[in-house]
Amino acid sequence: MALIVGYVLGSIPFGVILTRLGGAGDLRTIGSGNIGATNVLRTGRKGLAAATLALDVAKGAAAVLLIEWLSPGDGVLAAIGAFIGHCFPVWLRFRGGKGVATLMGVALALSWPVGLVYAAVWLALLALLRISSLAGMAAAVSAPVAAALFDRFDIVLALLAFALIVLFKHGANIERLLDGSEPRIGGAAK
Repeated sequence: MALIVGYVLGSIPFGVILTRLGGAGDLRTIGSGNIGATNVLRTGRKGLAAATLALDVAKGAAAVLLIEWLSPGDGVLAAIGAFIGHCFPVWLRFRGGKGVATLMGVALALSWPVGLVYAAVWLALLALLRISSLAGMAAAVSAPVAAALFDRFDIVLALLAFALIVLFKHGANIERLLDGSEPRIGGAAK
């Protein structure tokens, strides 16, 4: 049940829904084609991008918190479902987002100190470098490390698996980072 509830909540494609409702078209045909907030930002609609970010974080947290309330101790299963649901939603033929915002929600709900480290790494690198992909990947990698530092070994393996999926989903971004062509937020590719 925890996996299914998590998957259903995680698979809600807020970026696609909000851009359609906002008159910005089909997000999957814009920019990178990704369903996340960074691609929504490419539509020029900052409000829609902020709402997508907030809702993607919220759905990860909501899945964990709801299941913890209904079945204490099963929050990690809900986290797995929500994260996989976002990255591989059945409604979009398993072509979902890269998981960065949903992972932040999951991390915050599983262990708020780990979530705060995640958020701090993400926001600091985003502000400093203005490269969304790099900030997201670094934040994802910070989560299992922070969990270990905070003695939350019960969630380290799940967070490590999520980080590896985030890195996998960013394969094209990693190639562009290596060749210096990854675009910055608010600017063109370097």
